[in-house]
Order: sequence, then structure tokens, then C-alpha cells
Amino acid sequence: MQASSDIFLGWLRARPAGGGRYIDYYLRQLRDWKMSAVIEEMVPEGMEVYARLCGWTLARAHARAGDRIAIAAYLGNSDKFDNAIADFAEAYADQNERDHAALADAVTAGKVEAESGV
Repeated sequence: MQASSDIFLGWLRARPAGGGRYIDYYLRQLRDWKMSAVIEEMVPEGMEVYARLCGWTLARAHARAGDRIAIAAYLGNSDKFDNAIADFAEAYADQNERDHAALADAVTAGKVEAESGV
């Protein structure tokens, strides 16, 4: 995740070698030296820090993606959007709990294997 556009992103308009109409291509450098955390080896405290950093980065990227004045004008002064986001977050958390319970049940029934990260 990143908070701003990748400098290696771009586009190109080109005509095939045999002629014909121009075609637009979306380009990205394959190896741009990005790194990723090895989450399989994290302890719970490290995973929490990593999750917070990912959330912060994602929020920052989304905040920079639009016209803040236009978004604020669209949302207005009511708390409808705030309430909708809170309701969504609660429903999403409930779904995560149901998914975890289903996984735990499947492990107990021997349908899948899981290892404790602790």
C-alpha cells in the first residue's frame, strides 16, 4: 500500500508493428524494490502494529484520492455518513466473528488444519 501514485505507473499509446489503430497500454515496472512484511512469522503484538500501519496507509491513500472539498460538500453536515460507516464497521466485525467461528468449527470437525500463531 502506498499513499500516493507510484512513479513507475504510466501509460503508452502505440500502433502495432503491422499498422492499424493506436492502442492504449497501462504500464508498470515489474521490480520496483518494494518490500513486504513476513506476516507468517509475526508475533501478535507485531501483527497489531503492522495492521495499524496498513490501516493508516490505506486511509491516507483514500483521503488523498479525491477532492476533499467536493467530498465534504457531498457529505454535508449531517451524521448520516458517519452512522453508515459505523454500522458497516459493526456488521463487518460481526461477519469476521462468524467467519472465525466457522473456521474453528471446521478445525474441530477435522475438515481443515490450522496452526496457532502463538
